[in-house]
Amino acid sequence: MLPYGRETVACAIPDSRFSGEYNSGLHSWKPEKSQTELVMDALANPHGRRLGELAAGKKKITIIASDHTRPVPSKIIIPPMLDEIRKSSSAEITILVATGCHRQTSKDELIEKFGPEIFNNEKITVHDCDSPDMANLGKLPSGGDLILNRLAVETDLLISEGFIEPHFFAGFSGGPKSVLPGVAGRNTVLYNHNAGFIAHPCSRTGVTEGNPVQTDMVYAAKKAGLSFICNVVLNNAKETVFAAAGAFETAHNAGIKFLTDKCGIKPVLSDIVITTNGGHPLDRNIYQAVKGMTAAESAVRKNGVIIMLAKSGDGHGAPEFYKTFLEEKNLDRMLRTFEKTPSEATRIDQWQSQIFARVLKHAKVIYVSEAPDEMVRGFQMIPARTVAEAVKTADEILGNPDAKIAVIPDGVSVVVN
Repeated sequence: MLPYGRETVACAIPDSRFSGEYNSGLHSWKPEKSQTELVMDALANPHGRRLGELAAGKKKITIIASDHTRPVPSKIIIPPMLDEIRKSSSAEITILVATGCHRQTSKDELIEKFGPEIFNNEKITVHDCDSPDMANLGKLPSGGDLILNRLAVETDLLISEGFIEPHFFAGFSGGPKSVLPGVAGRNTVLYNHNAGFIAHPCSRTGVTEGNPVQTDMVYAAKKAGLSFICNVVLNNAKETVFAAAGAFETAHNAGIKFLTDKCGIKPVLSDIVITTNGGHPLDRNIYQAVKGMTAAESAVRKNGVIIMLAKSGDGHGAPEFYKTFLEEKNLDRMLRTFEKTPSEATRIDQWQSQIFARVLKHAKVIYVSEAPDEMVRGFQMIPARTVAEAVKTADEILGNPDAKIAVIPDGVSVVVN
C-alpha cells in the first residue's frame, strides 16, 4: 500500500518484475514511550539549558512554528513548551508561523495544526516574506542580505519547533531551517537557493558537511539568536518516534544522527521506480512532489521511468514554478539560463525548477494525481489516474513488458546511498 493524500492505494507488481521495496528503517522503529512522553522527555533532558531556565526574566518570547505544508505535530509539541515557559516567566509569547515563501496559512489550517485552544488563546502571526517591515541583519556567508521577520529578531528569546527529515538540497530539514527560509524575506531565500548552490555536489539529500545551503542557514539561525529548539522525527504514519530539544545545533545533530542510522537505502537501479511524497500534507501539490522524485531519480536507471504518486489537490502549488515550464520547453536551455543567473537575481522557485529539470533529463515521469492532465503535461510529465495505468504506460515507453520495477513507498523519508 502506498500513501496517497490521506488514504493509501494498492500497488500490485508480479514477482517476476519486482526488483525490491525500499523503506526507511524509521517506519519499523517502535519507541518505548508515547509521542507526548518523547517530547516531554526531550524538554526535560535538553542538549544544554532547559527552556524554563532560558525563559526566566524574559519579557518577549517568539516561538517559530512550522506551516501547513509540514506534518509537524504542533498539538503535541507546543503545549508543553508553553507550559515550561510559563512556569518561570510571564513573558508575552508570540507563535510565528514559518511559511518561508509559501502562501499564507489559513485560519482552518491553523486550527487543524494547533487545535482550537491554542488558536483561540495564543497570539499567532503568520510570516509574510514580502512584508516591507523586516529586519536587516547584514550579510550571509554567501554574500546575500540576511532579512528576517522582526518578530524573530526583536524578541528576548527565540525558540522553535519542527521536524527533521531528509531534505533534497539542504541535507536535512529542521533546526536552522525554521529561521532560513522559515521567517526570512523573499530576497534572502532566493539568494540562498541560487543556481550555483543547488548545483553544488554537497547540496544533496542527507549531506550537511560542505553544503553551502546549510551553511547559510546555520549562520542565519545563530545571527537571529535561535536559542532552543524542540524537533521531532516522524514515521510514515506521521507519528513522533524521536524527539530532541535544546541548543539548536546539538539537538538538530542528535536528530540527524538518529535519522542517518535508519533512513539510508541502497537500491538496485531499476527500469521503473514507483514512489510517493509520503501522503498528506506533502503531496498536496506538484511543487512539493519534486522532493519525492529525487529519491527515485537516484534509484532509476538513465532513461528509465519514475512513477510518482501525489494527490495534488492544490494543483501546481507555485505559479512561478508552473510558469517556468510553460515558457521554456527545452530543459537544457532552461538549465543554462539558471546557471547564468546571478545569485541576487534568482527567480522565484528557480531552485525547484532546476532540480525538477534535472530529474526530467534523467528519466520520464508519469504522474499519478488528481491534478488536471493539461497541467501535468505542462510540466513535461505524463498524467495517470492509477498505478496500473501508469505501469502500462511505462511499459509502452520502455518497449518492455518485463521491465524491472522498484518501489520506494515514501520518497521523502529516505537517503539513497
